[in-house]
Amino acid sequence: MSKKRKIITSIILVIVLLLIGGVTWLILWGNDIIAKITGGQGNIFDLVTFTEPTYEPLKTDENGRTNILAFGTSGYNMEGEEGNGVHDGAALTDSIMVISLNQDTGDIAMLSLPRDLKASPTCTATGKINEVYWCNNMEDDNEQAGAEALMAEVGDILGIDFQYYAHLNWGSLVQIVDTLGGITVTLDENIEDYYYTGVVFEAGKPYAISGIEAVALARARHGTTSGDFSRGASQQKILIGIKDKIFEKSLSLTDIISLASALGDNLRTNFNVEELKSIAHLASEFDFNSMRQVSLIEPEMLMTTGTINGISYVLPAGGVGYYTRIQNYIDKMFSNNPSVYEDASILVLNGTETPGLAATEQKTLEDEGYASITINDAPEGEYANQYSLYVLDDTTPATQKLLESKYSTTSKSFDELPPEISRDYNFVLILGGSPNESN
Repeated sequence: MSKKRKIITSIILVIVLLLIGGVTWLILWGNDIIAKITGGQGNIFDLVTFTEPTYEPLKTDENGRTNILAFGTSGYNMEGEEGNGVHDGAALTDSIMVISLNQDTGDIAMLSLPRDLKASPTCTATGKINEVYWCNNMEDDNEQAGAEALMAEVGDILGIDFQYYAHLNWGSLVQIVDTLGGITVTLDENIEDYYYTGVVFEAGKPYAISGIEAVALARARHGTTSGDFSRGASQQKILIGIKDKIFEKSLSLTDIISLASALGDNLRTNFNVEELKSIAHLASEFDFNSMRQVSLIEPEMLMTTGTINGISYVLPAGGVGYYTRIQNYIDKMFSNNPSVYEDASILVLNGTETPGLAATEQKTLEDEGYASITINDAPEGEYANQYSLYVLDDTTPATQKLLESKYSTTSKSFDELPPEISRDYNFVLILGGSPNESN
């Protein structure tokens, strides 16, 4: 073999070895990440398919909804390291969110629980809900036990069953947000936390924030309207901002590796690989702009603050351990029927000479779950269409879609409603014409 051919052969051999080494590293690295995220329920090859992908339906509760408990601890890694050491509160769940979704309709509801909520007796004399995970996973060697204990506690409070959990280390926000090149958040209230986190945001104004700023916002509760409740709302906005940026940004291979590495080190779930693929598919299909953020203090004040033995707590408005009002509200807000959770008010007017037509329609609507129905006769006039539907505000979009489908019509605007008809409702439905007439 000539000297030149030997050199070429050697170069090719080095390239092949490097490729083999690189692929081997990627497989080992990918397997390690998937094992961490799923608790050992899969490997890198489970993500790869050479045929048309199929998606395993997620587990559901008896109402057909999938309930996920998402909680965050504040350390910069799962061992609780923060700054130059480990601090005592790093394993406390300072962020507790519930995400409830319907895979068939695309409905998503999200709420946050305050970390200072009085819980069932824990391993300390304080007994706050943010201790439950840590009390059952003190040595950081039983993630599942800690997560399942927290799922049981939150489930008892809200009256729901959880199918999944996702434990995210809030410190990973720095790497995740910075990898995405920052995110944009728009808050619903002013925050003026000058002294603790330095977060000063104006409601309704979009802010481009970095990873460090996202962590500060996730922790800000001073200088807010509702303390921990405001912080929970901000954390939800951060997750929405991350989701928005992922969908709008074209991720490079470096970005993907960086995100995967951050999640692998800072995310623990009980999803298997097939279920993770289903979650990713649903995320690409769902309309996140219609995601509902459920509050436990607005419009109903279901929680309040109080002091027990000198310790400040968040308490159910009905009293310590009294969760009935909360559970009834959650049952309503996690309903699969928009007419239930949006609770739209509808004025039904009879524009015909047939007596009792509005009352009959009221009964039909109530049988379908609509609760706020008022009936009357329409003002004198000609109402040629069998159904004329007017939408008076934009607060009940899901109900609007249902009503438009039910009556095979398109809603008319506020301005088109005859001036003598009341505007004190979400919808006005005028019954006119005859059943045989076209809309």
